[in-house]
Amino acid sequence: MSHDIIESASQKFTALLQDQLARVERMKQTGEPVDYASLDKIIIGICPGDGIGPEICRHARAVLEHVLKEEVANGKVVFKDIEGLTIENRLAQGKAIPDEVLEELKSCHVILKGPTTTPQAGDGRANIESANVAMRRELDLFANVRPVRIPEQGIDWTFFRENTEGAYVLGSKGFDVGPDVSVDFKIITEQGAERIARMAFEYAKKNGKDRVTVVTKSNVVKTTDGRFSRVAFRVAKEYPEVKTDEWYIDIMTAKLLDPARRADFKVILLPNLYGDILTDEAAQLQGGVGTAGSANIGTRWAMFEAIHGSAPRMVAEGRERYADPSSMIRAASMLLRHIGRVEEADKVAAALDAYARDQKTPVTGREDGATAQAFTEAVLAGLGT
Repeated sequence: MSHDIIESASQKFTALLQDQLARVERMKQTGEPVDYASLDKIIIGICPGDGIGPEICRHARAVLEHVLKEEVANGKVVFKDIEGLTIENRLAQGKAIPDEVLEELKSCHVILKGPTTTPQAGDGRANIESANVAMRRELDLFANVRPVRIPEQGIDWTFFRENTEGAYVLGSKGFDVGPDVSVDFKIITEQGAERIARMAFEYAKKNGKDRVTVVTKSNVVKTTDGRFSRVAFRVAKEYPEVKTDEWYIDIMTAKLLDPARRADFKVILLPNLYGDILTDEAAQLQGGVGTAGSANIGTRWAMFEAIHGSAPRMVAEGRERYADPSSMIRAASMLLRHIGRVEEADKVAAALDAYARDQKTPVTGREDGATAQAFTEAVLAGLGT
């Protein structure tokens, strides 16, 4: 019996390795990044997702339409509505991203995506993969970039989280080995680690940041985290003007809370799982996960989103109109910057900061606070005509 169990597990593991080796070969063939300035038309996909996603996504779209109205009018920018990424449709089709939705996503240059729901183990629904994880893989959005800034505390962090490897890329591919053992997988490749490290160091160099901090647990997770660390320090040798250090994920979570140390960090480079954890902690310091946007950048496509989830409880309680749209609007600002509309991006970010500073009608998620509509109207007023 044990021989049969081991043989079955070995076959599954072999298939996983074959898929990953094929992915490495695809990474080796990656072309040059898109030059948005050379495009006759930029297609922005609007993918609302589910839960509170449609509510906050439509407000972020309104902000984009406002600052891009001239380019929309002359056809330089086109918005494309992409439906079908709801949990209901994904469950019905048994896919993290239905095929027709994926084709629509690929027809865009950049995507503004609302939160999506992922079934949890034991909740009675099919075990479909996270739509975010699938999208990052299918569009090869290898870099998750999340800025967190709190000027009054001297905090100006930019996180570069690897998006397509680590513990998440095979998160739905684990399996039970007999009745007593469950196995999940974590993968780090030379190519995957190098491209995220190079993006982080290039950002530091171009933006006058003199420090890149690598976050791993390479003292314990020696093989995968060890490779990520080795690659990062190898790339660092090409950027002698940038100081490079390494911190372990456990103590790093503490140091972000340390007033005596946290302002020292500048650019932070992490594998996938650690990046997910640390950026949520950092966003909470900024004012909560509802305040932070997220960029998912690849060579051919880029996707921008809120860092929080779909909040199905808010929808169940009829409170979605009170959802905070600031994270989605900040993601829209990041989208603008990515396609070269820097002035517009700065204006949106400034309007958000002004609202947060004034807090005349704060968003609370309930009837005692502002609605998403009222919040957005205030931001639009701050943008002017």
